[in-house]
Amino acid sequence: MLQSDTVNRRYVLAARPQGLPAPAHFRFEQTSVPTPNHGEVLLRTLYLSLDPYMRNLMDEAGPGYAPSIGIGEPMVGATVSRVVASRHPAFQAGELVLANAGWQDYTLSDGMDLTPVGTLRQPALALSGLGMPAFTAYVGLLDIGNPQPGETVVVAAATGAVGSVVGQVARLKGARVVGIAGGADKCKYAVDELGFDACLDRHDPALAQRLGAACPDGIDIYFENVGGPVFDAVLPLLNLRARIPVCGFIAHYNDAVTSAGPDRLPALTKAVLQKRLRMEGFIILDHYERRYDAFRHDMARWIEAGVVKVREDIVEGLEAAPAAFAGMLEGKNFGKLVVHVAP
Repeated sequence: MLQSDTVNRRYVLAARPQGLPAPAHFRFEQTSVPTPNHGEVLLRTLYLSLDPYMRNLMDEAGPGYAPSIGIGEPMVGATVSRVVASRHPAFQAGELVLANAGWQDYTLSDGMDLTPVGTLRQPALALSGLGMPAFTAYVGLLDIGNPQPGETVVVAAATGAVGSVVGQVARLKGARVVGIAGGADKCKYAVDELGFDACLDRHDPALAQRLGAACPDGIDIYFENVGGPVFDAVLPLLNLRARIPVCGFIAHYNDAVTSAGPDRLPALTKAVLQKRLRMEGFIILDHYERRYDAFRHDMARWIEAGVVKVREDIVEGLEAAPAAFAGMLEGKNFGKLVVHVAP
């Protein structure tokens, strides 16, 4: 069913997943399009961002930076939306805004969560190269990683929405960059198109040995967004006073039970102490007030100059969201995953 002027299509959380989300965990609904009250705007979704953090919010106990999605509530997500009707003095009908409409065609907003998109020739950039994933890369790498010329930076999910920007900005700062990605095609893209110095296939049984060969002088910065075996390969190679910005651990988002593997805590604690490691988690929501303007200025300039490239994996239609989301959690996307909901 195509987007309508009178019907609001939406996906709500039907059940909490144990492991990878499946179609049964989402319920498709159709409701009436709401009418804005005084001080509100009615938004129509054009593009919907799909991001790994959404999987955490599907669990009953939220991760602490945002509330869990309630059963029967719409799935959350950033959107590029058009103002359809406005009873708010700051927004006009027809204007494009960055919003948080979630997995649905229409929503109401009081304007507090809206940012004008302006005249971007590619509106989806507001969700990718100029959006939350790139901002996450910018803050984590520059504020925590603090790359210096000649240092070695390693980033997993190297062609994803965050990792691809981490690697390119690290290169701009004069660092040597080694990526880890899922498959030969992604690794080739990271080297040939994004300018990484090397990229390794995370599926390679000899990943640890190949990473050691690719980082003969050790690792100064590891941008952590994956966890799992990739972190196991990185840990022994970390240099004295290495920095580890932590923005995610997608390898474990779908774990139904605690892993039965070896206890990694003693090795990690020993390395943190003896190597004086800086391992710092961060939630990007905490940094918008202080850092977003600088990010937007720098990233817009880099993208315009062609020194930072952005690849978007765009799927068509709201109905594609559940399958595309599950595929992203398995690493099937190639670039920033965005749903094109309406023209």
